[in-house]
Amino acid sequence: MELKNIRNFCIIAHIDHGKSTLADRLLEITWTIEKRDMKHGQMLDTMELEQERGITIKLQPVRMNWKWYEMNIIDTPGHVDFQYEVSRSLASVEWALLIVDATQWIEAQTLSNVYMAIENDLDIIPIINKIDLPAADVDKVSEEIINLLWCDKSEIIPVSAKTGVNVETILDEVITRISEPKVYNLDKDNSKDELKALVFDSQYDPYRWVVSYVKVFSWEINKWDSLTFLHSNKKIEALDVWYFSPRYTSDKKIENGSVWYVVTWLKTLENAKVGDTLWKPEDISWPKMKAEEASPIEWFSEAKPFIYAGIYPMDSSEYPQLKDAMEKLLLNDSSLSIESSVSQALWHGYRCWFLWLLHLDIVKERLFREFDMDVIMTSPQVTYRIKMYGDKSSLYNRFTPEVFEFDSKTYTYVYVSNPEDLPEREKYLTIEEPIAKVEIITPNDYVWALMQLSQERRGKFINQQFIDTSRVMLVYELPMNELIWDFYDEIKSLSSWYASMNYEFIKFNEDDMVKLDILIADEKVEALAFITHRDQAPYVWWKICAKLKDTIPRALFSIKIQAAVWSKVCARETLSALRKDVTAKLYGWDVSRKKKLLDKQKKGKKKMKQFWKVSLPSEAFVNLLKK
Repeated sequence: MELKNIRNFCIIAHIDHGKSTLADRLLEITWTIEKRDMKHGQMLDTMELEQERGITIKLQPVRMNWKWYEMNIIDTPGHVDFQYEVSRSLASVEWALLIVDATQWIEAQTLSNVYMAIENDLDIIPIINKIDLPAADVDKVSEEIINLLWCDKSEIIPVSAKTGVNVETILDEVITRISEPKVYNLDKDNSKDELKALVFDSQYDPYRWVVSYVKVFSWEINKWDSLTFLHSNKKIEALDVWYFSPRYTSDKKIENGSVWYVVTWLKTLENAKVGDTLWKPEDISWPKMKAEEASPIEWFSEAKPFIYAGIYPMDSSEYPQLKDAMEKLLLNDSSLSIESSVSQALWHGYRCWFLWLLHLDIVKERLFREFDMDVIMTSPQVTYRIKMYGDKSSLYNRFTPEVFEFDSKTYTYVYVSNPEDLPEREKYLTIEEPIAKVEIITPNDYVWALMQLSQERRGKFINQQFIDTSRVMLVYELPMNELIWDFYDEIKSLSSWYASMNYEFIKFNEDDMVKLDILIADEKVEALAFITHRDQAPYVWWKICAKLKDTIPRALFSIKIQAAVWSKVCARETLSALRKDVTAKLYGWDVSRKKKLLDKQKKGKKKMKQFWKVSLPSEAFVNLLKK
């Protein structure tokens, strides 16, 4: 197939604007799949969780044929938590279909996707979807798109993905407007010509092991070719090459400029990392061309998970099942990072790093659905940067330290997600918290309420832009620690569900952060420790102590519940003891006998309190973590 007959593009939009529905109509029109074979809507959403929630979690490529053209399309997620999936898709195509809901207009995630597409030097075809709905306002949405993209109104395609109205026009426009795939300029007389393919995703197949999704930028991949991953320096053989239409279909080779699959037969995803480059010299026998001398394709940044949480089994005896489930889950989720952990309260489990809260919720739900594992999730935390004096890389090597010099002095940055790993107060200089740039698009009526909310969450006002006469975009810099709880829910509540939000990490900022420890019966419970701002600590510690008092089961002796900042107790609650009525058997008014029995009981409780320990049950821990 000639290069000019290949078209690569992806679909980007805000959540619930109709990306997957449009992909279904394209599959129908191109006869890639017949309508009678569509057992459910959103054929590219293969996970049961995706179909149930109506969201796309993982990107999905598919090949279609239309008028003798090969069209490789990638359906991308729309939720802001999976923005990393979108960036990987944009690095593998030349054009993007931007879909805007005719009833919801341009949302925050729409702007974010447009900016990412422009950064990747992609051209955009604007599409207005859901024009068949009574609430559709095509003229207003068209005006917003024109102001955003500086395009002509004739370039905007109005469609109804649900009914299929005008969808064929998209395919024709793709052929006429989308350019040829981006490939390297090759000189056949040059012996240093080489194969280069970008790995933009990988997944684990139980029968074929690791399958890599690749975009070929030069030459072609043939079946049984010897290939090398340049970053991991792992050598493989392409045991099979596939395209997805929408089922796996084997073929002999991957054409230059195409988006296909390669069966690597690797057993883990460690050697087939996202963003790596598959490489092979044109002449295998040429001895001078080595993988170390080859330059990889410039690829997008790796996933940066900022949310940390612990995962523990409900019953400590189920840890082997949890270990097996986490290892299998890790094979199909390259954005998830885990390591083993032991907690005093919850015993053996895992420390996990997630992209954001929805990613955390999806992992927990998949553990329950796919592996029948009911687990305990600790309260989510963000990743902090600790500044230490001197070179401490040898002491904290598992936290990816960064050693640097400033003003002829040596410092070390250590990244800490778990408060248990925070060094002692006298061993570090400052704690820096991650800051996110937050864009909120809202109608004018709710601007003041949302600005007040952002200020309460320690936000810094940056900018305010009027999208049109009725809507405003507020730009704030907010600590990510303030976003992980209920900030998004508060925005939706205050704006009657009209506002939308987008965020991205921008920097670390030094602030007055403290570690809050929880002590039960004078013993620290490390699983309950967390890092918070000093101004918010008084509100937090009283709330936690009061909730623990209602959560911990009573014992035969009184239990102290304390909150401490840097070993200084700041709040206390006392859980009263269960008391047996030892005077019930007495009769008459023998006061001396009554005092003797009560003193004996008091001494027994004092001795019991000295030797017994309070154990926090899993049920109490779960109740504490509930909002």
